[in-house]
Amino acid sequence: MEKHAWWKESVVYQIYPRSFCDSNGDGIGDLNGIRSKLEYLVRLGVNVIWLSPVYRSPNDDNGYDISDYRAIMDEFGTMADFDALLSEAHAKGLKIVMDLVVNHTSDEHPWFVESRSSKDNPKRDFYIWREGTPGNGSRPDPPTNWGSCFSGSAWEWDPRTRMYYLHFFSKKQPDLNWENPSVRNEIFDMMDWWCRKGVDGFRMDVISMISKPDIFEDSPTHGGLYGDSSVTCNGPRVHQYLQEMNRRVLSKYDLLTVGETAGVTVEEAQKYANAGGTELNMVFQFEHVELDGGAGGKWTRNPLSVRALKENLTKWQNALEGSAWNSLFLCNHDQPRIVSRLGDDSPKSAKCVATMLHFQKGTPYVYQGEELGMTNCPFGPIENYRDIESLNAYRELTESGLREASELLDCIAYKSRDNARTPMQWDDSPNAGFTTGVPWIMTNPNYREINAAAQIDNPDSVFSYYRRLISLRRGSEWKDLIVYGTYALLAPDDPDIYAYVRELHGRRLLIVCNLSGKAREFAPGLSPAPAETRLLISNSGTPLFSPVLRLSPWEADAWEVC
Repeated sequence: MEKHAWWKESVVYQIYPRSFCDSNGDGIGDLNGIRSKLEYLVRLGVNVIWLSPVYRSPNDDNGYDISDYRAIMDEFGTMADFDALLSEAHAKGLKIVMDLVVNHTSDEHPWFVESRSSKDNPKRDFYIWREGTPGNGSRPDPPTNWGSCFSGSAWEWDPRTRMYYLHFFSKKQPDLNWENPSVRNEIFDMMDWWCRKGVDGFRMDVISMISKPDIFEDSPTHGGLYGDSSVTCNGPRVHQYLQEMNRRVLSKYDLLTVGETAGVTVEEAQKYANAGGTELNMVFQFEHVELDGGAGGKWTRNPLSVRALKENLTKWQNALEGSAWNSLFLCNHDQPRIVSRLGDDSPKSAKCVATMLHFQKGTPYVYQGEELGMTNCPFGPIENYRDIESLNAYRELTESGLREASELLDCIAYKSRDNARTPMQWDDSPNAGFTTGVPWIMTNPNYREINAAAQIDNPDSVFSYYRRLISLRRGSEWKDLIVYGTYALLAPDDPDIYAYVRELHGRRLLIVCNLSGKAREFAPGLSPAPAETRLLISNSGTPLFSPVLRLSPWEADAWEVC
């Protein structure tokens, strides 16, 4: 019997605070804006809010470069505002999960200011410093050829102490040295401080990267989205560090913990999210959102193959069954909008994709606007982008002559993280009701058609469909079957149909999703054949069950088959 837990039975809603709701007209979302929309989240039916970083930050990477872990970013409000948000959320039955960014800090964090001040400063070993290698210029070459996830070298020269420091992201995000027990003590004390304040868990940013290799040497394949994962991810002591974190902090509280684990394998995931609970509750793996990459890495316009997608998700469903717990997501602040990537921007395709995901085994994550069917944004010229990853890639790849500007810009329009960061579309008033000022980033012009006000009371809307999906998982007679049932894929080679069965204690659900823009027929071939069926949800009216299902384009149906 699988152990039940509240976080397995939850649905998490990710908020990107900068783009969610602006309460004071400065064009930037804030904590009081979030607080004003809590009833919206209650109505949607989610019960956990994951906040992307709200800590003090100079915003080189939109808050993922933290300069003070125990203070709130001025643009977002004050600690009193946070406390009010936490209190009101709890009063409404909503839990708050913080984004924990501890692979690196900002270079403006006091620890790094001290660390770079001199080689003998007590904080010097809080970060990773190395001598350079002999070069032909006025300074040594970097210690290794490792690439940053945000383009360029992972090493930055510091002229004051004439050494290099490591940064697997921006040069303003130096990596912490987890080998130093004082670093771990500081981090664990900070985490405990937030737990005592009352937060309900942590989403741990790039946590698989905190343990560096024992030997720093050149990689044969540096660069890429997360550098060379053999260098950057799943290092030799990562599980030791997380087990220590669990003993000293996590096990003392009833928390939801999820690790962003780039480069993770199923074998590693079984350690990170083991059923014994010695590390984390679950992990985010990224294989399924990297399937449409290619020779150009991330920056491609390749279609996302349905066959490849279901093969990958099925691998994770099967591999973690009984040994670890899955997280279920297709959207987040680092991914383009799934309705533009896998769907066709239509409400029906948004509902189809949601059905495919939300009936699988694991904890679902909804990214802000996903429940409205928000789409990629027609940004136009590169000057309209704000994402450091996109801007660096454009500059580096065009200046080097590796990509033509127009072709690369087309790929950036398709894949940029900024697609997820346009303002939340609340209504059809100027700037989508996000702000009375000038938004920090372009608003998608389709907000006049796609917005919350138009959908909340419309029973046929994407919002209402998500609400029904969430209520099935959280409070229906099928709850245990949806949350804890086993998963079995049907028709693995079909290029359009994603169909699977969930089963628990002799009860079965059949989920059939036509992830294509053409009509299809599909024979489930269930054994034993069902004597009777009950329709749980459909995005196509009230279809009739038959041995051969006739599916309209983007149709999704979920049945109990008895």
